[in-house]
Amino acid sequence: MPRPASPASLLLACAFLLTAGCSDARPCTLIGARPGISVHVRAALAARAESVEMDVCWDGSCRQARTPLHPSSRPGQETCSGDTCSAPAVLTGDENGFGDVQGLPERPVRVRLTLRGAGTEPVLERTIEVTPRGVFPNGPDCGEAGPQAVLTVEGDGTVRSGS
Repeated sequence: MPRPASPASLLLACAFLLTAGCSDARPCTLIGARPGISVHVRAALAARAESVEMDVCWDGSCRQARTPLHPSSRPGQETCSGDTCSAPAVLTGDENGFGDVQGLPERPVRVRLTLRGAGTEPVLERTIEVTPRGVFPNGPDCGEAGPQAVLTVEGDGTVRSGS
């Protein structure tokens, strides 16, 4: 009758099985991406806006997405000390937010965008058609997530697709 395998040999066998399919390719992480629409509001309107409401419609039905706006930043001047470098975040005056939209398709959708401020009247209301696309948070070899779209609200109230 054969002897049962020792814990050490089982561990070694498991390690072999786990690494047998590995290659020198970059590993994929578990980073995902939520389906939805990102909104960037330029400074001229961002000063008056506090939140975004979106009605996103396709195939005869609509989904609502609401999100507060947050200050946008960019990297500042990089400084280095020895082998350590850093760059502070510098506020741009713009604001941004992301609205989750479950079931968002990768085909044209109609978005009714409303910027809200402190008062009861909207700061801006616009309707635009946009085509969400899948995103690849780990790179193209690790699978598609999303889909997502980006809307940019210019200071004059123009809304365009893209950042």
